[in-house]
Amino acid sequence: HEPSESMAKLMALVEDLFARAAVDRSRVYVTGVSMGGYGTWDLACRRPEWFAAALPICGGGDPHQAWRIRDLPIWAFHGDVDTAVPVRRSRAMTAALWAIDGKIRYREYPGAGHNVWSTTYADRAVLDWFFGRRK
Repeated sequence: HEPSESMAKLMALVEDLFARAAVDRSRVYVTGVSMGGYGTWDLACRRPEWFAAALPICGGGDPHQAWRIRDLPIWAFHGDVDTAVPVRRSRAMTAALWAIDGKIRYREYPGAGHNVWSTTYADRAVLDWFFGRRK
């Protein structure tokens, strides 16, 4: 399906940056939280070739599109009592990728609600993993 207007504009912006700026294409990453977590899954599925890694937090995607990101290193995060974005959304994407031997890691925070990004982005091991990926 076609991207939303916002996603189409973001994709055009990134393509413009790739064309006009000195971008190390082996070190382009995507991450987002909540609606941005949904955006992370969506953009990764639309343009997996752009990214060295993806880090969606409290988001969800279309499990039928998981095959598109099978080879993309992904580490997803969600709180198991999130009332804003159901944890089943991250679980579904993770399960779809596990089923096809995708490069997916998943951390579910027990007893945590929606704001797990503070803990995730403060975790040096997560950041080292994320920024340590190269295409």
